[in-house]
Amino acid sequence: MASLDTLSAAQIAAGVAAGDFTATEVARAALDAIEARDGAVQAFLQVAPELALAAAARIDADRAAGKPLPALAGVPLAIKDNMMLTGTRTTCASRMLENYESVYTATCVQRMLDAGCLPVGKANMDEFAFGSSTESSAFHRTNNPWDTERVPGGSSGGSAAAVAAGEVTLALGSDTGGSIRQPAALCGVVGMKPTYGAVSRYGVVAFGSSLDQVGPFGRSVADVALAMNALTGPGRDPRDSTSQDCPVDFLEHLEDGVAGRRVGIVPALMDAEGLTPEVRAAVTAAAKSLEAQGAELVEVELPNLDAAIAAYYVLGPCEAFSNLARFDGVRYGYQEPGCASLAEQSSLSRAHGFGAEAKRRQMLGAWLLSSGVYEKYYLAAQKARTLITRDYAAAYEKVDVILMPASPRTAFKFGEMSDPTQMYLADLYTISINIAGNGGVSVPLGLGADSGLPVSAQLVGPAFKDRDLLTFARAVEKGAAAAAGHADGSPALAVAPDFAGKGGELA
Repeated sequence: MASLDTLSAAQIAAGVAAGDFTATEVARAALDAIEARDGAVQAFLQVAPELALAAAARIDADRAAGKPLPALAGVPLAIKDNMMLTGTRTTCASRMLENYESVYTATCVQRMLDAGCLPVGKANMDEFAFGSSTESSAFHRTNNPWDTERVPGGSSGGSAAAVAAGEVTLALGSDTGGSIRQPAALCGVVGMKPTYGAVSRYGVVAFGSSLDQVGPFGRSVADVALAMNALTGPGRDPRDSTSQDCPVDFLEHLEDGVAGRRVGIVPALMDAEGLTPEVRAAVTAAAKSLEAQGAELVEVELPNLDAAIAAYYVLGPCEAFSNLARFDGVRYGYQEPGCASLAEQSSLSRAHGFGAEAKRRQMLGAWLLSSGVYEKYYLAAQKARTLITRDYAAAYEKVDVILMPASPRTAFKFGEMSDPTQMYLADLYTISINIAGNGGVSVPLGLGADSGLPVSAQLVGPAFKDRDLLTFARAVEKGAAAAAGHADGSPALAVAPDFAGKGGELA
């Protein structure tokens, strides 16, 4: 009897199409796995068995009628809880939206459903995506499946943990400063932030509108490529003015290899303070693996990268303050009872509806946008953004991609980073990509020599060269597979061992 967590997205879809099992059986297996595993992981805020089984029934009916099935038919999907899905609540892990019922479905979610995915539930996250550990969720923490006393990363921690624990095959997250790539790294799965504009943000609750990007999690690069086809295949979304056409098949050149291609290495990032020896060693090994596959390693400089964190923590809070101003206790969200005036209602609703980190970022944003401060900090941050973007453009004149860590360390214990500033500095390797708008992908390399926890490398590519990025990611995946003794090229890491095979059996 096979377990669902041993099958790739392509294998599940092929099995459903061939009649080896039904989509309904897959849905029930995924729901069984969640029931068996999620008490320890706590990846989900809401499980949606009715929606999953209804989607599965439609796929089974189409197969019985002889209709062609979509590429992801029957694949279980988790959805970060800042994305609308009719029939579920969209809470953003906040008391402010605790009872908010989705009134429509986000474009990115609908495209995954149109591709045949089964929506099994909404995944936990840092409140309004403010955080790097999923500890700021108003409802409960999510635990890393590789060590449940450690964080899964954030803000898309629930999505990453659900894939790492084998509860689902694919998940959607959003990435404003690393919120896909960092939890993917800490949980040992593949996570991709596409180029800004590649995936529609319509129906996704905004944090930083010029920084946010939706992307997929999977246990292999091939699964992520399939998800990218679903997300971008229908073309630009007219309901999102930033949406762009991406007319490529992300699977087409996945196995082309990297011979003759150039990989950039940034010495300053490999020697940065806080980068642990085991992560440095793993990323260095990944670079040597690419070189052994025929790629040329080239040192490049990103001279303004030191300004990235400072610029991000000006731009991000300013945009967050603007976007979250709508939660005023009037139209939707938490409403403070017994208020005598509109001003009192708005003030108290926001004071009691938002958590500490959401308040901190909004207050910072309000101050940064105030008279006399705006010119000093916000304009300077925008200038830094331009310089960082130019740095990347100059680097890509010399190389095809840049290889760097995704996180300076492996998963840390709960409460270990109690200082918000220390938490912010942990985003060193991810933030600049959002500022520049480029695509990035985190690929697991195996377990760290010191911690025994997942370590990953990050690849960053030019804007709208995301297909090439996945070709390099597959080469990194192959190198890690060879180092792990996987002759078939399968990912170095599978489902976290404490959860593998617990529920989710397919007949």
